Amino acid sequence: RYVIVFNCSDGVDYKMTAKMFSGLAQTGAWACLDEFNRITVEVLSVVATQIGVIMSAVKARAETFFFEGQTIRLIPSCGVFVTMNPGYAGRAELPE
Repeated sequence: RYVIVFNCSDGVDYKMTAKMFSGLAQTGAWACLDEFNRITVEVLSVVATQIGVIMSAVKARAETFFFEGQTIRLIPSCGVFVTMNPGYAGRAELPE
């Protein structure tokens, strides 16, 4: 199994995460999003939705699912994990 460690920053956008999550879903790989709370709050909202779509497909045991405008295959061993360092300068507080 592949594990991708990605160091998040305020330069991360939803298009970048969509490409990464699409690859994870299609290969069954895992990702660790390090310092997740460095992503801007506006982008965090979209990223949470993207992760939710993938996790719903896994829960439904789907073989394919619709993600960001296209139908892709799903290898259900994919996973997304995050680390956060709250309280440091430049870190966003996550919304509820």
